[in-house]
Amino acid sequence: MTVQEFCAQYYVDRKGTHSQKWDALLRKFGDSNLLSMWVADMEFKTPQPVIDALAKRVEHGVYGYSDVPNSYYDALNKWEQEHYGYRIEKEWVRFSPGIIPALYWFVNMFTEEQESVIVMTPVYYPFLNAVKDNGRKLITCDLDYKDGIFTVDYERFEKLITDNDVKLFILCSPHNPAGRVWTEEELERMLDICQKHKVLVISDEIHQDIIAPGFRHIPSAIVARGKYASNIITANAPSKTFNLASCLHANIIIQSPVIRAIYDAFIKRYYQAETNLFGITAAEAAYTYGETWRQDLLKVIYSNYSYVKEQMTEYPGIHVCPLEGTYLLFMDLRAYIKPDQIKEFIQDECRLACDYGEWFGEKWRGFIRMNVATHPNFVKQAVDSIKKELKIIKTINGVNTEKK
Repeated sequence: MTVQEFCAQYYVDRKGTHSQKWDALLRKFGDSNLLSMWVADMEFKTPQPVIDALAKRVEHGVYGYSDVPNSYYDALNKWEQEHYGYRIEKEWVRFSPGIIPALYWFVNMFTEEQESVIVMTPVYYPFLNAVKDNGRKLITCDLDYKDGIFTVDYERFEKLITDNDVKLFILCSPHNPAGRVWTEEELERMLDICQKHKVLVISDEIHQDIIAPGFRHIPSAIVARGKYASNIITANAPSKTFNLASCLHANIIIQSPVIRAIYDAFIKRYYQAETNLFGITAAEAAYTYGETWRQDLLKVIYSNYSYVKEQMTEYPGIHVCPLEGTYLLFMDLRAYIKPDQIKEFIQDECRLACDYGEWFGEKWRGFIRMNVATHPNFVKQAVDSIKKELKIIKTINGVNTEKK
């Protein structure tokens, strides 16, 4: 299916449907008349077999307490094995209503107040909030950055761990918003440092299925033939891949029986809840029947990314970070816009709602994150608006800016 065919079949106007992305603009940005390019969901219907499975479940008419069927575990395991070579045992799998709630659980499960948790910034801001909201010490290890490319400074990472007696590392893989798909060598170096210093790793792999051609996602649990698996909790979900966020369902995969016991004891004490029947139903159908749809979606995402990348080459110094994975494009505008004027430029002049770089870490003020898992017309409109406003920007020494 072509990009045009996919959009014709699956695009939906979400305005007026209680969509956070479109209908909460006034609350989030103070302006309801912006082009929404921010929160990480899509304007595309989920695959038809998912809709059919949910419709069948709804038609049944009874929504009482339900077990997770063995067929769900089979579908999850098959998906992970076929795509990533990761064989998952049923006994390893637990569930949460989403990755963000799980991060809050993990911080409380495995650390005490004032103990240190490390993240690599820029990073998805709930990582930061999960640490700060629970009275833990947030340690940020900034990724190295040059001309749009993000890499890890392993010496800095290790020193921050040892200097602060870090207990927990929340890894984003693929990385949001840097767009990096970590290589096995990069993952091994990070995980080796954590194992050496007895730092538990939470590997958020929710974007694992959104990978650009030529790149390969490697689950942290199988790095170096599973050498670090006993020190890792993997969190993933079909929600980003298949646009199922409101189904409130994520997988928590724990190979270590010791860590599973801690997890189970915490959940028993603090979170007695059933799994989401509709989340399980949707996820199983997506894993079983959603691959063709996913492949067509990837064409849309990376076509949109390529368009942005190509169009912005007209402005030397603006860096569209390579989108190896995720559908969340990070763009460095500091060569033309003063960091403290980025909101005025993007929101007031370009009329866009985007995530701002400082949300992912204060150092990244002057960047924006743009969601390109949407109709190409929206991407073109956003880029055209940015380019139009850039034409009236005066650049001084490539960094300082002022209006003509």
